[in-house]
Amino acid sequence: MGVHTTQFKIHGEDIGLYRPVLELAAETVAEYEKKHEASIVKIAGVVGRTGRAVREAQCAVELGYDVALVSLAAFADASDIELVDHCRIVSKIIPVMGFYLQPAIGGRVLSHEFWRQWMEIENAVAVKVAPFNRYQTLDVVRALLESGREKEVALYTGNDDNIVGDLLSDYSYAGKNVRFSGGLLGQWAVWTKRAVELLECIKKVHLDSGPIPRELLRTSHALTDCNAAIFDAKNSFVGCIPGIHEVLRRQGILDGTWTLDPREVLSPGQKEEIDRVYRAYPQMNDDDFVREHLDEWLK
Repeated sequence: MGVHTTQFKIHGEDIGLYRPVLELAAETVAEYEKKHEASIVKIAGVVGRTGRAVREAQCAVELGYDVALVSLAAFADASDIELVDHCRIVSKIIPVMGFYLQPAIGGRVLSHEFWRQWMEIENAVAVKVAPFNRYQTLDVVRALLESGREKEVALYTGNDDNIVGDLLSDYSYAGKNVRFSGGLLGQWAVWTKRAVELLECIKKVHLDSGPIPRELLRTSHALTDCNAAIFDAKNSFVGCIPGIHEVLRRQGILDGTWTLDPREVLSPGQKEEIDRVYRAYPQMNDDDFVREHLDEWLK
């Protein structure tokens, strides 16, 4: 099906294109599952104040989604209690994944105390940890280990500035240990074949339980430098989406770098930064793989 412009309402509240977009994604996942005899956990983003979030969660359940990734961007000035209550209400409808989004792109600082309370939500199953900050990342890890739910609540890194470090690390606190189970990363919107290869390599290191290869540590720093250019870290990430689009444009996947907001464009000097990391780290891109399959994908 195509994405229709029809406005959908659930229990009287307009949620715009939410339903058709989720429906399209669910159909795409179902096709993949059937073709590859696989089972994929489907995660739906849920945004807004509680009324809207509840309606989006209900829609996600109707469409067969398994988990809701709950954004708190609409609660800039709310207390910890209000935030936890909001997540708990959504969790009555669908299992919830916490979302620690960095303030530079619409998130807010979330205290250790908040995360400690959040871990007590019975239907909480995971957290996407993406503050781009080591101290704040450790707040979440410590809260999880203090709660004793490290076998029930999975951690996923969204720290695009420290992807390899998060995925390689064992985090320890007060005699308990936890690892990130995987990643939900904007960086993986591009150069995805390399991302898959990197993740498989990291899994192998964990299985072998041996020393971390130096090459992986070099890759970690190279990937952070590439991410700084693509995500426009120099300009507080304002060119993040156009940067991703620029890489996809160079590969022939997109015709341009446009977004829904015409003011959202590459920052001054960002194109040159992307040129720089392309030259410095040719091993990081998957342009050859994309070129090989592009005609097939664009049919």
